[in-house]
Amino acid sequence: MSGNLATVSYIGATILFILSLGGLSNPESSRRGNLYGMIGMTIAVLATVFGPRVTAAGYPWIIGAMVVGGAVGLYAAKVVKMTQMPELVALMHSLVGLAACLVGFASYIDTSAPLAGAEKTIHELEIYIGILIGAVTFSGSLIAFGKLNGKIGGSPMLLPGRHWMNLAGLLVVIWFGGEFIRAHSISEGMTPLIVMTVIALLFGIHMVMAIGGADMPVVVSMLNSYSGWAAAATGFMLSNDLLIVVGALVGSSGAILSYIMCRAMNRNFISVIAGGFGTGGGAPAKKVGAGETAPVGEVVPISAVETAELLKDAKSVIIVPGYGMAVAQAQHTVYEITKHLREKGVNIRFGIHPVAGRMPGHMNVLLAEAKVPYDIVMEMDELNDDFPTTDVAIVIGANDIVNPAAQDDPTSPIAGMPVLEVWKAKTSIVMKRSMASGYAGVDNPLFYKENNRMLFGDAKKMLDEVLVALKS
Repeated sequence: MSGNLATVSYIGATILFILSLGGLSNPESSRRGNLYGMIGMTIAVLATVFGPRVTAAGYPWIIGAMVVGGAVGLYAAKVVKMTQMPELVALMHSLVGLAACLVGFASYIDTSAPLAGAEKTIHELEIYIGILIGAVTFSGSLIAFGKLNGKIGGSPMLLPGRHWMNLAGLLVVIWFGGEFIRAHSISEGMTPLIVMTVIALLFGIHMVMAIGGADMPVVVSMLNSYSGWAAAATGFMLSNDLLIVVGALVGSSGAILSYIMCRAMNRNFISVIAGGFGTGGGAPAKKVGAGETAPVGEVVPISAVETAELLKDAKSVIIVPGYGMAVAQAQHTVYEITKHLREKGVNIRFGIHPVAGRMPGHMNVLLAEAKVPYDIVMEMDELNDDFPTTDVAIVIGANDIVNPAAQDDPTSPIAGMPVLEVWKAKTSIVMKRSMASGYAGVDNPLFYKENNRMLFGDAKKMLDEVLVALKS
């Protein structure tokens, strides 16, 4: 394949990637967006492999790598459950970071194309920054993977003087960067490069360990952005225009998503990175301190049969799913209940909070997998005004995103956070295993409101009982 044909193929792949991002912005067009992305990636790989920069001697290595990678991908696609998607995404981000590091070291020790002067300095700067971003992405994503699958606790690890430690690490990285650029040989430059890599790996670990469970959705989108910039840095190292463009697309879209999610939590990005907010989830709510008031009211439990009776009499129902639905894998039962109620003429919709679950779009993915119609799955802003005219609002395994303290208590850690106003419905039903707090670690006054009922137990088991009672 000639260089011109490879360039045209790259342009076509870039257009398809942009169309893919546009398609993924809406559930109804997401399948088409995925298809565009797959076609674009196929064109990009073929144009690279058969382009002028790859010789016949490289084909066996490329084929071997693709076979191994494809086998791992197929295995993951068959084994990984939809509820495990957040940790899989984090793990994939770590691989992008690792690739950036490996390509950086390989580019540095490659002497096949000697460079000199400003060109050499720019190339070495690309290598240094690329490995820096890649190492932070790699280690940070591994910690995020551990937190998301429960191998590492969700509570933030806050070391004394952690910000000063980060600042000191940054200064050391900058100083060694100067030493790296001034190195006269590969062996001389390898020492500052390795030192920087170790510091970057430690920084990635420290950064994500300090972030609490309440901020994990933002962390996933943030690491997505980092992986994009790592890919772009790899493109600069390899002089690959397509990799630069694709990395920039992923990096910028991830950054925009992080901003949107921070706004949905009424927090700024710097405070998320600073860490310390939230707990591991499922912990008892903090005790009321001096000057604070405990939630007023009484918790009223309800049975599955009573829940079914309320749904039978309802004309309008809004369901708010949360991470508890994912853990219980109750989405298919939710679909069956939804299907039954819609057949009876009930106006039923789903309210999705931007940070519900453990990654952006987590609830949308689960509901789509269960074949819940896209047109009844709505964002928080689309139906918050409809709760006063709703007969029953059901909260399945969510907590902080339906906490009225965000609006009523200026001293609450989640004060100002936009929430789904389920308490304004005629009756709200919260499904939880216990009275434990959410990831923000604060009590929820919703549980004590007069029009609220608590359906305790495993979400799937309870919903199965509700479905049986509805059909009886």
